[in-house]
Amino acid sequence: MVGNQGDHGVGESRPNSNGRTGSVSRRRFVAGGAATAVAAGLAGCGGVLGTSGGGNEETVTMLLTPGTPADARRRYKPVQNLLNAEIDGAEFEMTVPTDYSAILPALESEQAEIGMDDVTVLANPDQMDIYGSTVTGGSAFYFSLMVVPPESDIGGPEDVEERTWAFADRLSTSGSIFALYALQEAGLDIGEAPKGDPVDFEGSWTDHDQALQRVAEGQADGATTWGGNGIPHLPEGTEVPDRVDESSSFLGTMGTETPEFKAVWWSFPIPKQPIYARNTWESEIKTEVGEVLRGSDQETIEQHYPDDYNEEELPFTTLTDTTIEDYQPIIERMNSVGIEPGE
Repeated sequence: MVGNQGDHGVGESRPNSNGRTGSVSRRRFVAGGAATAVAAGLAGCGGVLGTSGGGNEETVTMLLTPGTPADARRRYKPVQNLLNAEIDGAEFEMTVPTDYSAILPALESEQAEIGMDDVTVLANPDQMDIYGSTVTGGSAFYFSLMVVPPESDIGGPEDVEERTWAFADRLSTSGSIFALYALQEAGLDIGEAPKGDPVDFEGSWTDHDQALQRVAEGQADGATTWGGNGIPHLPEGTEVPDRVDESSSFLGTMGTETPEFKAVWWSFPIPKQPIYARNTWESEIKTEVGEVLRGSDQETIEQHYPDDYNEEELPFTTLTDTTIEDYQPIIERMNSVGIEPGE
């Protein structure tokens, strides 16, 4: 089925009506195993997971989104500082999973309490309690986009056939799943991707930064990433679809990063990442976390910036109320690209 393509070849994938159910695919991305196997998938631990802190403090481990550990911890430092300052009796630590498949085992084995990605909570909603969706720059939405070198003749997903394409993590919503769905809608055979290899094009999966790097080095014809990572590489003044203009909080970053790319496809607005806790976490602190994060705002979070903090890296200022229904379009795309429950 060919999806809607508009905005002069810049396609928009919208929720479909192909008869697929809206039920959540609860794929067990990695079977729970020994604690040593779980820990191997986690990086940047501030201490031993699942243990109490010094004195009577409870150690609360937050799993950040996969990426470069130093970069992720730097971005989320104001959030960690806020929680440590506002909640007594707890010490909040940050851990960076090596990939999305490491998140669920860490939560199931109670080596972590809080997660910050949509993939895990959407595949396992009955195991998580959602605090809300993140808000930055006044927006609770973000975008997936496809970028290519300025001189490329690729004009949209339909032109990716027989090309080499760079993706982020295989289970990344904006860096993999949405793009694969768009390619599928454009008539390309995605084969076993994201779990295996595509048929009509060559694909590589790393992370958001490395995906762009592969294009810059000529190792890929194009890449898929999220707006906050890709928009800075677009020339200042680049025209974007109205839906992006109305909802993206990153348009002011155009022209701030090199090398320069051009965008050939944008998704519809995706709800930003949810913040959630495992439902087996029994502690009064669990409720306090939600109250603090939902009660935060720009002025509050600024008080917890570390020295020399780059405000443009701030992951969120507050949370907006969210239910699993708000993420239904993501669920449909997960199902469409073959992310199945309980494997």
